[in-house]
Amino acid sequence: QVQLVESGGGSVQAGGSLRLSCAVSGVSYDSNCIGWFRQAPGKEREGVAIVLRGGDRTYYSDSVTGRFTISQDKAKNTVYLQMNSLKPLDTAMYYCAASAFGDCWYRLEARYYGYWGQGTQVTVSS
Repeated sequence: QVQLVESGGGSVQAGGSLRLSCAVSGVSYDSNCIGWFRQAPGKEREGVAIVLRGGDRTYYSDSVTGRFTISQDKAKNTVYLQMNSLKPLDTAMYYCAASAFGDCWYRLEARYYGYWGQGTQVTVSS
């Protein structure tokens, strides 16, 4: 079955960096996607980055473009989210999720993702 386990969250000052990891199992098709989402208290879940398993195609939300980078190491079955130039507004619980939806590589909406990890907290202080 599909399992996703996030790690790497923590507390950092504004301008700092963190790298999140998502250990993936059960997602084997090249047409599947892994996405990173975040949710702050009182706000809706927001998609921030997607990678297509089969071709490294990536897609980002406007709010993180130029600051965050999604990548994957297929040998380790791990997807990463490198977050640079962090801002207090980036504070949220971060989740990775898997999608088998067609053309998922540019779909940042949570409804296209059927499998979710438990989340890892990122806190950015000013």
